[in-house]
Amino acid sequence: METKDSVEQETVQQDVETAAAEEAKAEEVAEQPQETAEEKLQKQLDELNDRYMRMAAEYDNYRKRAVKERDLIRSEATGKALTALLPIYDNLERALAQETADTEYKKGVEMTARQFDSALESLGVEIITAEPGSAFDPTVHNAVMHIEDEELGESCIAECFQKGFRHGDKIIRTAMVKVAN
Repeated sequence: METKDSVEQETVQQDVETAAAEEAKAEEVAEQPQETAEEKLQKQLDELNDRYMRMAAEYDNYRKRAVKERDLIRSEATGKALTALLPIYDNLERALAQETADTEYKKGVEMTARQFDSALESLGVEIITAEPGSAFDPTVHNAVMHIEDEELGESCIAECFQKGFRHGDKIIRTAMVKVAN
């Protein structure tokens, strides 16, 4: 029987210890300051404000990225269209260089070439100059021939075969030139 009494005593002892631990936890919780309704609302407001600010920043980044993409697409499309039109410009230049007895025909070609030049200018296209005697720049000139000429300096353009074109910072076509020395 002693074992039965000792088991009962241990069980009672455990129950007392468990109850004491629960009371201690309850006292600790009671001692901690409770959040007031105002603090809860302020915390909720701060969280919502943070979410709003992040969403606004995300939208601003999206808008900037869309503008960049639109400008890039516009620039590429303009470049492709200009590349398709440049052979027509070259043919007009060749037609102007040819002598003809028909003055009205020559006048019509000159008017067409001037109109083409003004259209290119209105699109923001610049002609890359490649005048004989000017310095060779490999970023805007394409050297297709090389000659030795004592009259011209080192890396000077001797002749321009085909004009180059630039749209903004983008080179549409480099000028095709003959370089001396």
